[in-house]
Amino acid sequence: MLSGKLAFENETMKASVYPSRLSGSVRAPASKSHFIRLVAAAMLAEGSSSIFHPSSCGDAKSMLNVAREMGAEFELSDDCLNVRGNPIFRGRKLFNCGESGLAARLMIGVATLFKEEVIVCGTGTLLKRQLGNITKPLQQLGVKCTMNDMKLPARIYGTAKGGQIVVDGSESSQFISGLLMALPLLKSDTELIVKDLKSRPYIDLTMETLKAFDIEVQDSEYRNFHIKGKQSYRPTNIQVEGDWSGGAFLLVAAALNNNVKITGLDTNSQQSDKAILTALESAGAIIQNEISELTVIADKLKAFTFDATHCPDLFPPLAALAANCKGVSKIKGVNRLKHKESDRATALLEELGKLNIRIEIEGDEMSITGGQISGGKVSSRNDHRMAMAGAIAALTASGKVEIGQAESVSKSWPGFFNDIQMAGGKIEYED
Repeated sequence: MLSGKLAFENETMKASVYPSRLSGSVRAPASKSHFIRLVAAAMLAEGSSSIFHPSSCGDAKSMLNVAREMGAEFELSDDCLNVRGNPIFRGRKLFNCGESGLAARLMIGVATLFKEEVIVCGTGTLLKRQLGNITKPLQQLGVKCTMNDMKLPARIYGTAKGGQIVVDGSESSQFISGLLMALPLLKSDTELIVKDLKSRPYIDLTMETLKAFDIEVQDSEYRNFHIKGKQSYRPTNIQVEGDWSGGAFLLVAAALNNNVKITGLDTNSQQSDKAILTALESAGAIIQNEISELTVIADKLKAFTFDATHCPDLFPPLAALAANCKGVSKIKGVNRLKHKESDRATALLEELGKLNIRIEIEGDEMSITGGQISGGKVSSRNDHRMAMAGAIAALTASGKVEIGQAESVSKSWPGFFNDIQMAGGKIEYED
């Protein structure tokens, strides 16, 4: 069992969030995971695609920079991004994916289409994250990949030959998504065998993206994927979904206030973090789903049990929710948190512990005891979801919560603090 706290460290931008009552309507941000997939598909298509309601977060910009290196051209007008793809799979390439783990794993897949050396690199927190065992599966395709301790930069040599490949899906589904996007462009067919897949809904999101661009992949229960070669991406017009990962924080805030409407979220989405609705209902909240609008009503929140194995990004908003529930809530899936922007299990335990939120971790399970949240100083540890969790917890705290490295929210939702302010949250900033 883990327990403990860390001293507050010097940060850059600080956001002080005061206890507040929210009201009105808040729109969820555009989904960066959906947007990045759409940009990747559009850059692989010959011709122009229109992507409506594009994301403007840091990870989205990183993917656009990568697509430019692939030869794509962009034009932004109103709420539409026009992408002209012109994929050329030759020449030595350097793809800098910023801090986006999804962009990096997708581009490692795309790199297998090149004959010459391709280097996939990144910046900031991404350089500290292990991306999983990528080299061995690529060897099965006849591609050489070198990495240091499964971290970027990755150097990829040689064109994939197709055939059969076996991948461990227990660490991340993103590399599998990268292969699913690249393998249809090979000259021969491929059978992709996946063992112990996690985050299955995000494979569904990738499959939906492929279908929208006229790429066919057949799968059998997420274990065997049969991919025909010599396919071509067809340009299309498509809208980016609202982000359930960011929307989860809004929905938890709504449960704490009873007077907030959340717009921009599609309840038919394949995004795994839509499961926040199940967690809220388990905690005693009632979800009202009207046209393009979600309202959460909660009288007394109770402790809940939830399995977040397939949606690990829900841990931060679930921790803020559990801190406001009577009793001890239990969340399974802790093992999925180690290689995020921070070691999120430890970060939640130590940082939220500074706000008198009691968290214990034993094996793959996190236990959170509800009670009065206190004011205090926390660090986001340069993790966007940790900053958001601190802000939502602050809404019902006994005093202000000072969040260090608050600028980290720009990775997925640059307007997060502004949107909370517009809904009535009291927030002050300090450089």
